[in-house]
Amino acid sequence: MSMTSPLARCGKLLWTAYEYVAMVLGLGALALICLVWLPFALLCSVLPRRLGSFVGRLAIMIGFRLYLHFLTVFCACRFDLKALDALRQGPSLVVVANHPSLLDVVLIASRLPNAVCIMKAALMDNILLGAAARLARYIHNDKPVRMVRRATRELHAGAHLVIFPEGSRTSNFPFDGCTSAASLIARHAQTPVQTLFIDFSSPYLGKAWPLFRKPELPLRFGIRLGRRFDPPTRVLAFTAELGDYYRSSLSQPPAASAGTARTPEESTAS
Repeated sequence: MSMTSPLARCGKLLWTAYEYVAMVLGLGALALICLVWLPFALLCSVLPRRLGSFVGRLAIMIGFRLYLHFLTVFCACRFDLKALDALRQGPSLVVVANHPSLLDVVLIASRLPNAVCIMKAALMDNILLGAAARLARYIHNDKPVRMVRRATRELHAGAHLVIFPEGSRTSNFPFDGCTSAASLIARHAQTPVQTLFIDFSSPYLGKAWPLFRKPELPLRFGIRLGRRFDPPTRVLAFTAELGDYYRSSLSQPPAASAGTARTPEESTAS
């Protein structure tokens, strides 16, 4: 016992040090990818609208996929995103998902080459994200009428519109209340709503997680396809139905990954 205890303590200290290094590498790699793409995104802004959006969305998909590969190799992260591949060549959809962490957009956009995200207006002026988002014709949410019109135009052009119906990262797990944005857009565009479930092994980068607090590695993320709803006819009724569906589905462990996906409360307790 006396011989193994010092070794165990040393191993624990080394693993803790690695978790800090992995956090810095992970955050730094994303910032670096965004900074490298920034001048090219600015130059590409002179391209015609359709070509520019194609280039911008493809670059985001490739950049995010490289980033997730980096996290897999160097930061003990594991991702199961194969379910999204079924949507790639499919019809235009309003894609909605729960929003447990800052990585959620990265996960989804890394697999969908024609994804258009609804994002906070303030992020359009962010030095790391703004130029790329504008080139990809992402849509900001500060003017609801304009947001619905632009989203409808993109859906009719064949895009996958990505929106988090909670409006922000989840505060009260398993799911906060829905905003009506997804319902409004789907009704106006007469486009089906595809639900996604994002499973996670840690509350890392969630709303209550400080940016520079180290994660507990390894991290596991997965995405499952949920129900696909027909275009809604009544906005308020569909918003309530969507919220109930998410709360009911997320209150139970996913069948495919019940052993690895936990709520933040369970992860903290462990």
